Amino acid sequence: MNIKGDILQIKNKRDSKHQDIQIQIDTITYITHKKDGRYFQPFELIDNLQNSLLLTGDQLARSDNKYLEEGEHEFKVYDKAGDNYELNPNKHLLVTLEYDFDLAESILTSVEYSVTVSTEEFKELQNRKNLPKGKDRRNK
Repeated sequence: MNIKGDILQIKNKRDSKHQDIQIQIDTITYITHKKDGRYFQPFELIDNLQNSLLLTGDQLARSDNKYLEEGEHEFKVYDKAGDNYELNPNKHLLVTLEYDFDLAESILTSVEYSVTVSTEEFKELQNRKNLPKGKDRRNK
């Protein structure tokens, strides 16, 4: 996880002038809701990426969530399709920063990138993650 640029400049509306801001993401959390008895329960699968995912500031807009802890910043994520940007309601980014008064700068403490998927996609991701790698894969 790494951030280049001032992520606090991003406001509630998506803007192309923030394309210089870059966020490297190392893990993705896939979330689905399955019926467990009477109620739907959230299930998650954490995927550690081999190659980091790069999001730019022009794909982000700050969320209106008022219930965040101090230093937490939640963002809506837009997908880029050609020259157009489309809001993807299934993707969310939560960034936690701590301010260091001695250095007079903000320090990145965590990045949580979550994607909500259907139950079928979630099962596919689980099966793909559980496949053995290398020589063991051929033996099974």
